Amino acid sequence: MDAVERALAILDAFTEDRVRLTLAEIAHRTGLYPSTVLRLAGSLSRFGYLNRDDNGQYRLGPTPLRLGQLYRQTFDLTDYVRPALARLSEATGETAAFYIRDGDKRICLYRHHAPRMIRHHLEEGAQLPLDRGAGGRVLLAYTGAIDPGSAAIRECGLAISLGERDSETAAIATPVHGNHGTFLGALGIIGLRSRFEGERIDLLSQLLRAEASSLTRLLSGR
Repeated sequence: MDAVERALAILDAFTEDRVRLTLAEIAHRTGLYPSTVLRLAGSLSRFGYLNRDDNGQYRLGPTPLRLGQLYRQTFDLTDYVRPALARLSEATGETAAFYIRDGDKRICLYRHHAPRMIRHHLEEGAQLPLDRGAGGRVLLAYTGAIDPGSAAIRECGLAISLGERDSETAAIATPVHGNHGTFLGALGIIGLRSRFEGERIDLLSQLLRAEASSLTRLLSGR
């Protein structure tokens, strides 16, 4: 591990539930020698990444906040969601989409069509029912009142619809979160119902969950 990685490991040791750490605690969390932590902490403090309290505990300095504000100014959900949809569509062979809620409708904010001739076609900006389809049910589960159906979706983190909105299509959707667990929208895959049967549903669900987890980590900065 080089000096830059060691310094980043020190910054990464701080969490929401541990905003102040002693030298020994940082060394324990990073696996670095206390002497190494002390040396790197001095450099990080000079550049505003760390502050040291009078009692000897370390906390993050103002520089991470300044960089975070710059990040927020340049942040674009598109930069993260579109690559995720492309990967998901390639892995599953189905159309992938990202939905948000707009009143009593859901909006297809982004989509990536399946790389096959026979596929479900969906346009960006399309308004769809909120009470039908896997994407709509996920949106309802995380933005509406908690009923038995919504509670079940929140517990398993997944919704599956087979011919619910269209008798020939099927879909699977799962939530995507951002900073502090904020619900952002539903990530889903849509295709012909005949391709969403048996063990393939399990495989598609696993691929969807994995991509949603990766996207959530990116969007939440973890």
